[in-house]
Amino acid sequence: MTHRNRPTLTLLACLSAAALLVSCAQNSPEAGHPNTAPPASTGASTTPTNGTSATSGPSNPVSTSPAALPTAPPGRPKAAAGASLAAGEAFIGYYVDLLNYSYGTGDSGPLLTASDKGCVGCKAVADYVRKINVKNGTLEGDYKDRLIDVKEIFRGSSGRLGGSATLKSGTFTERDSPSASPVPQGGDTGTMEFTLSPSGGNWVMYEMEIKE
Repeated sequence: MTHRNRPTLTLLACLSAAALLVSCAQNSPEAGHPNTAPPASTGASTTPTNGTSATSGPSNPVSTSPAALPTAPPGRPKAAAGASLAAGEAFIGYYVDLLNYSYGTGDSGPLLTASDKGCVGCKAVADYVRKINVKNGTLEGDYKDRLIDVKEIFRGSSGRLGGSATLKSGTFTERDSPSASPVPQGGDTGTMEFTLSPSGGNWVMYEMEIKE
């Protein structure tokens, strides 16, 4: 979907949500599309909205200057609390907000807190944002991701949730360093395949793969 997601794709070449779920079945009693409308935004950063936030539909870009960056990460919304199927769907919107927060600030801590320690894709994003982010001047433009739709979500026999969501990125530029030449990126629609695992009574991201 974007250059920032390519490390994730490389690292996850041998992984799939279906395998991680252990016998997840589409005809599970809880399989299907419980609510295709994306959950309400949880107060994501006020920086430009390139990509997908937890709300559907276009957003107007705003200043990408470090001064416009949030001082605190988005909190988990009430709708994403608990281990129900609906909470899992709401968690995806919350996780996209955390992705956007990390892209802006370079702070991957909140994202990793909401992720399983073994999540390869999550670690790939964390490594990316430590180097490339708005705060250090290596990411500019409409960099946020927008959650368009949670296309499906289902519970597997392992107790984990699996599914996929549609994301839309805006157009932005990346630099390998503040002094490097900008490289245009984004403007694409992609699919996030995810597996969620229960932890402490809430869902965390067990694994994810973003496909262009």
